Amino acid sequence: MDKIFEKGGALYIQKLIHDGVENGSRQATVSGAYEIEKAILLPSDFTLILKNCHLRMDDGVFDNMFRNDECGNILERKSGGENKNIVIRGVGEAILDGGEYNGLSERNAGRDGRPPMYVNNLLLFVNVEGFEIRDIHCRNQRWYALCFVYCGNGILSDIDFCSNDTSIDENGNVTHFVRYDNRKDVLVHNADGIDVITGCHDIKIENITGFTEDDTVAVNGVIQNDGFIAFETKEKPLDICRIEIKNIRSAAHCANVRLLSQGGVPLHDILVDGVYDTSAESPHMDVGGNGVRVGDWRFLYGRRQPTEDEVYNITVKNVRSRAKEAALNLGGVVKNLVFENIEAFDGAIAVLDKREKC
Repeated sequence: MDKIFEKGGALYIQKLIHDGVENGSRQATVSGAYEIEKAILLPSDFTLILKNCHLRMDDGVFDNMFRNDECGNILERKSGGENKNIVIRGVGEAILDGGEYNGLSERNAGRDGRPPMYVNNLLLFVNVEGFEIRDIHCRNQRWYALCFVYCGNGILSDIDFCSNDTSIDENGNVTHFVRYDNRKDVLVHNADGIDVITGCHDIKIENITGFTEDDTVAVNGVIQNDGFIAFETKEKPLDICRIEIKNIRSAAHCANVRLLSQGGVPLHDILVDGVYDTSAESPHMDVGGNGVRVGDWRFLYGRRQPTEDEVYNITVKNVRSRAKEAALNLGGVVKNLVFENIEAFDGAIAVLDKREKC
């Protein structure tokens, strides 16, 4: 029997949040199934508990499911400070669901009256210090599921993903399986799990599972692209640093973990420890591109490769992968790059260094 979703979920949940602020508890609990018609705004010093809760984006909506409440001020260049201490915690089965794909893609975003791509993040935090997201399931994300820009002192823990696995070939045949050799057929492209973007620091990411159409965890200096220039916070450093990524057990069509900076965003002091490729048992995909991918040879994200003063102190260890390459280093000079205990199986290459081709 199909689940029945109540309409007006965003308005209802926003009222619960308002009441939690007014009564001084600074907490709200949501249970049940709701369609979300617009972004739910989260204030500082607030805990949202999702208890046996299924939230699904309404059809045709171009908006996030959750944003920090100062994010809009940053977008509109109005006065506004950072948010602090925001918690979303699942109890029982807590699901954030992108629902039906709305057709917005990196190819058409911002054109012909369409909004920028970041409206398709399920959760978008910009300029948040102190946050915790844990014990949730993300389904059918329309782009990056959970996205963080200029955020710090955060924990992302025990999060499971299941991307849309629809592929449509040139003859219109629909399958629910993603093949490595035919990415053009994928309906929802670049459906990452977690993206930690420019200006983020001191974040722990751990116990991440499931299937992602693109990267499961991406640490990317991409402020120049995808509309994220709108979030530039000039008084804060660009550096992405002191990020710990542990126990990633996923089937990822692109990379289980991706580390990338091009065009001058410093990326340093990153630990990746424990990446396990589960694609052999996945009903959604065949094989991924990389277990851990460092850098890129294509200038999709900036105008040049990084220097050793921009990308340094990167440790990748305890990786087991059947992807095309278990660990891959591409482009630029990375100072103090360590690959340790990289295990390839099912024909994968353990470590491939392609920097000389860039």
